[in-house]
Amino acid sequence: MKRVSFLCTFFALCVLCPALFGQGEKSGTEKNREAQASTDIMKYVRKVDFAAIERSRPGDRITQVLFDRSSGAKTCRIECIKTPAGGGSPEGLHTHLVDQIFYILKGTMTVEINGIEYEAGPGTLVIFPAGVAHRNWNRGSEPTVHLSFIVPMPQPDLPFATRVKP
Repeated sequence: MKRVSFLCTFFALCVLCPALFGQGEKSGTEKNREAQASTDIMKYVRKVDFAAIERSRPGDRITQVLFDRSSGAKTCRIECIKTPAGGGSPEGLHTHLVDQIFYILKGTMTVEINGIEYEAGPGTLVIFPAGVAHRNWNRGSEPTVHLSFIVPMPQPDLPFATRVKP
């Protein structure tokens, strides 16, 4: 089941990333649909507010929720997160009951997964399997920006993260 969940998330990432970041040319049909039913399209198309990220102060950590229960999600949660220089996982070293996947858009993030450190730059997919201790931080001088995919949708009545003693 975990493998199927991961594969579905990875497929969604591959399909959604160009749409989320405005890559690729829209077909005439897409342009017509957009013009005809912009209110319907907004239910299905989500955009990262990069301008808000750029306007934020250098030390601000920002989370833009793109897809969650409040917007109709039933299977996963997707967020865009800016981590300032020197910032990192608010929970420190922790685990989740669900898989968490990061796609790095900007900057270089350091991650520790199961006791091993990795450097993840733009275009890198980072996988934190359920139950595996991990943390992330930004040891650079510029903010990092990444997409976070949480699959399956966490239970609202359970804690999302559980701290792990180092």
